[in-house]
Amino acid sequence: MPSYTAPTRDMQFVLDEVLDIRNSDVPGYSELEPDFTSAILEEAGKLARDVLAPLNQVGDQEGCHMENGVVRTPKGFREAFEAIKEGGWNGLDLPEEFGGQNLPYIIGTAVGEIFVSANMAFNMYQGLTHGAISTILAHGTEDQKKTFVPKMISLDWTGTMNLTEPHCGTDLGLLRTKAEPQPDGSYKITGQKIFISSGEHDMAENIVHLVLAKAPGGGPGTKGISLFIVPKFLVNPDGSLGERNAVSVGKIEEKMGIHGNSTCVMNYDGATGYLLGELHKGMRAMFTMMNEARIGVGLQGYAVAEAAYQNAVAYAKDRLQGRAVTGASNPEGPADPLIVHPDVRRALMDQKSFVEGARAFTFWGATLIDRAHRNNDATAMGLISLMTPVIKGFLTDKGFESTVLAQQIYGGHGYIEEWGMSQFVRDARITMIYEGANGIQALDLVGRKLAQDGGKHVMAFFEMVKSFIKENEGEERLRADFLDPLKAASKDLQSAAMFFMQNGMKNPNEALAGSYDFMHLFGHVCLGLMWAQSARAALKALDAGAEDKRFYEAKLATGRYYMARQLPMTATHLARIQSGAAPVMALEPDAF
Repeated sequence: MPSYTAPTRDMQFVLDEVLDIRNSDVPGYSELEPDFTSAILEEAGKLARDVLAPLNQVGDQEGCHMENGVVRTPKGFREAFEAIKEGGWNGLDLPEEFGGQNLPYIIGTAVGEIFVSANMAFNMYQGLTHGAISTILAHGTEDQKKTFVPKMISLDWTGTMNLTEPHCGTDLGLLRTKAEPQPDGSYKITGQKIFISSGEHDMAENIVHLVLAKAPGGGPGTKGISLFIVPKFLVNPDGSLGERNAVSVGKIEEKMGIHGNSTCVMNYDGATGYLLGELHKGMRAMFTMMNEARIGVGLQGYAVAEAAYQNAVAYAKDRLQGRAVTGASNPEGPADPLIVHPDVRRALMDQKSFVEGARAFTFWGATLIDRAHRNNDATAMGLISLMTPVIKGFLTDKGFESTVLAQQIYGGHGYIEEWGMSQFVRDARITMIYEGANGIQALDLVGRKLAQDGGKHVMAFFEMVKSFIKENEGEERLRADFLDPLKAASKDLQSAAMFFMQNGMKNPNEALAGSYDFMHLFGHVCLGLMWAQSARAALKALDAGAEDKRFYEAKLATGRYYMARQLPMTATHLARIQSGAAPVMALEPDAF
């Protein structure tokens, strides 16, 4: 059975030395002393190691099943859910007035990584609840907040998001679920939703569904969509649970992975719903949850890769196969461990350099969210809006790729279920699809985010990279290995953006045909920046005589690997972008 240990040392390095959060002007950050944050991460790590990780394979093998219309979760899930509730983990970064602890979002992000790495399918139950809470807090009435949020923070109730229907996925303008207004101000919701994660289960008293539906008078397409709160059980005026609402499970979806999460077909047969936010402006309200979810899915991409990587390293050190070409490293044994072979090292370094860079990138994104919300900083909000499709799309693509590399190190054993590596691959695969397939993320990045607010956010990012390089160009130890590659990659990104500006207006296909490459090009530059910042922090620690010398030396070596072996991919992506739409659109549909 695979194991997992929370990488708290690396997390602390990112928080304290790369991002230097305690010296930030964001309200609440001054309290994030290393002793305090490490205590939180260590406790989360114990829960992940001892409770959640042992249930990961159990959930995969047992899955969820239906009993008289009730979904039963795998053995041990209910007890684990109680442990999450008792620890107050769901409310770490949520408002105190509703039962949360009001810590910054960055802490919730770090803890979220630990729980996802240990058991992604399980963590989705509370993860989706968190997103639903954020949406109600942002768009709900005071009565709605008081009615639903405290119970959801405590996880007595959980939450979902209901968008997709059998005939429409991304194109929500086609949805058919109807909302009929009632004399008491409520609505009757009728329709069917599919792919609803955590749609029904046996771990909470109530499930609060956020449902997109069309109310009369809204007009065609997405302009006519509204968002509704539709609880599984209606809530009485005193807060107690009333009668069962007219919402039921049609079936549990049979999936490639995340078997421990109940992905359901949900049927709404005149269910009572309550308008959340403004009428006919449901998409704006739902995107509060969608944007949080997209960053969370990006985190899932690298968090599952972290767990797969840990097990691949252990196997590579233990498994004896062949001899090192430079001479036996284990002369007393029948063979050398796999880790002596250069190609195995390559695969492990690909994973390690990606995961550690992705962690820094995601944590930085979390600090932007804190700055946007706690400082009311429009610049930070614009920057994280730009980065969201990159975090979601790039990190999940590369995260899946990393799990495959980890599986490959096991050879044939990686393909055998008892070793657990195929589960990481299967679980990671969904991250590239849900919360907006990655092709949609690329289109959003190029079609909307680049030009947002006159392009000032992408220009701010270019300036950030330029300023970092300029500030550190006097450091000889950074220049050749980190700053020069970062400068070249940033120029590739700017050239790609310029190509879109010069050609996209005349022919939109010229931009959209290169959008996926642009998302990856952007992702590589972001990780290159994170590695350059990490290298600076590591050198600073070594110069100060840090006791953990090996940690910082390994950090520098891993960063150099990324800059030398991964970052040059920006040139390939740029060449593809500059080839334009012609190669992509050359064939007529009937020629495929």
